[in-house]
Formats: sequence, structure tokens, C-alpha cells
Amino acid sequence: MNRLFDDVFRGFGVPALGGWGRSLEWPTIELSETDKEIRVTAELPGIDEKDVDISVDDNVLSIRGEKRSETEDKERGYSERSYGRFERHIGLPRGVEQDRTSATFKKGVLTIVLPKSAEAIESRRRIPVNAG
Repeated sequence: MNRLFDDVFRGFGVPALGGWGRSLEWPTIELSETDKEIRVTAELPGIDEKDVDISVDDNVLSIRGEKRSETEDKERGYSERSYGRFERHIGLPRGVEQDRTSATFKKGVLTIVLPKSAEAIESRRRIPVNAG
């Protein structure tokens, strides 16, 4: 719905409403899972790794941070760039080894690897799908 309004307003030459400047925005992510790990990748362009906080608590991965304005230019008449705080919470399955979780940050992309415990790997069960 927000994209719809952004597109409509953009057509009239009005600045778009979207971006991290709103309190409900968060970075885009990709999730992938193998038998041994869960990998979370988040796009964080324009952010330094020191401005990102990652934690795992009660099977919830939290990614928090802030994109700070680079200038204090009061004469800027128009800007589509956005700044502000963001926060993203991702529910995780049981059996993630929190103490072995690692994160890397390269060229504005944050990658978090959450290894699965041996118990979680062994407890995986396939469920057959039956025709109606």
C-alpha cells in the first residue's frame, strides 16, 4: 500500500513518503536454510558496521541500527534519501546454536549465519503430501 501512495505522489512531483525515515520501515532481507544452517542477508547501504546491533534472544533474531545523515545542509530543497533508526525481528526455529552465530558486513550487505544444532538436524522430519 505504501508503494502505491509513493508512486501516486511521485507522479505529481511530490516527494515520496517511503524510506527509513518512517518508523515502520526496515531493511530488505533474504533467508536461506540448509540442513546445517540458516543464513540471513540484509541490505544496509550507507551504514557502517559500527551502527548495526545484532542479537538472538528466545529464538528471535533482532537486527537494529541507524542510518545517519551525512550533512547538515539546511538549503537542500529536495531529497529522496532517508535516515533514521530501523529494527527487524525474525523468528527462528528451535535448535539454533546461538553461541556459534557469526556475522559479516561487506559493501553494505550484512550476512548472519546461524548454525543448527545436531539435535535440530536429526529431528527434521519429512511430511508426505497425499492427493485429495
